[in-house]
Amino acid sequence: MDAINKLSPQSVFSYFTEVCAVPRPSKKEEKIIDYLMDFAHTHHLEAKKDDAGNVLIIKPATKGMERRKTVVLQSHLDMVGEKNSETQHDFETDPIIPYIEGGWVKAKDTTLGADCGIGIAAQLAVLTDDTLQHGCIECLFTVDEETGLTGAKALQTGFFDGKILLNLDSEDEGELFIGCAGGIDTTVLFTYDTEPVPSNYIAFKLSVSGLQGGHSGDDINKGRGNANKILNRFLWHGNVKYDLRISQFDGGNLRNAIAREAFAVVTVHKASKDALMSDFNNYVNIIKAEYKITEPHLQLNIKEVPIPTSVIDESTQYELLNSIYACPYGVLAMSFEVENLVETSTNLASVKFIKNNQILITTSQRSASDSAKHDAANTVRSVFQLTNASIEHGDGYPGWKPNKNSEILHITKTTYQKLFNVEPEVKAIHAGLECGLFLEKYPDLDMISFGPTIKGAHSPDERLEISTVQKFWDLLTEVLRNIPEEKK
Repeated sequence: MDAINKLSPQSVFSYFTEVCAVPRPSKKEEKIIDYLMDFAHTHHLEAKKDDAGNVLIIKPATKGMERRKTVVLQSHLDMVGEKNSETQHDFETDPIIPYIEGGWVKAKDTTLGADCGIGIAAQLAVLTDDTLQHGCIECLFTVDEETGLTGAKALQTGFFDGKILLNLDSEDEGELFIGCAGGIDTTVLFTYDTEPVPSNYIAFKLSVSGLQGGHSGDDINKGRGNANKILNRFLWHGNVKYDLRISQFDGGNLRNAIAREAFAVVTVHKASKDALMSDFNNYVNIIKAEYKITEPHLQLNIKEVPIPTSVIDESTQYELLNSIYACPYGVLAMSFEVENLVETSTNLASVKFIKNNQILITTSQRSASDSAKHDAANTVRSVFQLTNASIEHGDGYPGWKPNKNSEILHITKTTYQKLFNVEPEVKAIHAGLECGLFLEKYPDLDMISFGPTIKGAHSPDERLEISTVQKFWDLLTEVLRNIPEEKK
């Protein structure tokens, strides 16, 4: 911690370590909300909280800049809680312990929470730095961004006054974002009966691990493996060839993360043991060859385990394996308007055996086109409607349509060029941001999103590039200094 607190800009990194110490998984942000309200009280700043838990802290303009337009700085309070399967960590009670490795800040075997903890830290640094020049600043901290953007959805008109909003939730320094995809979740629920394990059967645990995973928006076009799909592919063939029976299937975790790990407990007849092991080893070679570039650390393992108490009924198993195999995953369409931008995608996020003999499958669809977003969701729905499962769509969230004539875009782009003698890239992003929801409540908002470089978000490989935080801070503070006056 001491080494991180000495990094530059010191105020930002010091607040980042404080934020890391406060548990804040999605829907469990009470501790970080209390931290912020205490922070505002300690620093004699006006603050308020709405019924959803969103927090606003206001810092008055510096002397002589009272007529500058009010700026809203925004980040979300929650973090994705992902860890390696063997890691003991409770995201509701345990702090994140960051450390430095090379030019990066990381966390040991868990997500770091730089998404969006570094944005929170920058806001706190702005609120307490009396050397900065700026107009009135409203720091907006929203809850539950990662699992449904419910804080932004619940935000009421009139909660803040600013007409310019700087979203601090982007993850590529040198890139300014002016648009994002909308999204929707599609969940599937199977109900199964249990059956006794057939006589003369033995049990195996099959596992997939070592995948990179990552953000289901930012990383969906990088050819990364989905543990659910890789595991199911072998189970499907095993079911056809060996009358394999499933006792358990557990893969992936969060709706907005690519599944990194999956395992299944299955049974087969004793006479099929050697053939199954041979086929599995062949499959390992096939999959590793397919993913040798994008997933160099992919691991598949098989081991004999004690016989489970039961397996799922044959009919449900048939529908489960076939529908997962048929369920699309990955990029569905690229944009013809923005070069190298994914327009539409879908993620097979998790497969979980839950209570009451039920299997929950979680998927998410994203698109820059609202109609294509719903089409992708219906594509997934149509696959599972061929089974006896029940299917539901979430409420979804809107995209953010780019405005290339934006005043704050011009200010930020010009400021970046002056600071760093290079022109930033102006982009839209396939990941979801809260900006589209803000526009529904505040249609006159002028917005832009930027941040330091974060890699591996939503996975235990999440890491924050140290050198880019200083550039992020310099850009943020200089943009605030260059905000124009309100027109008379």
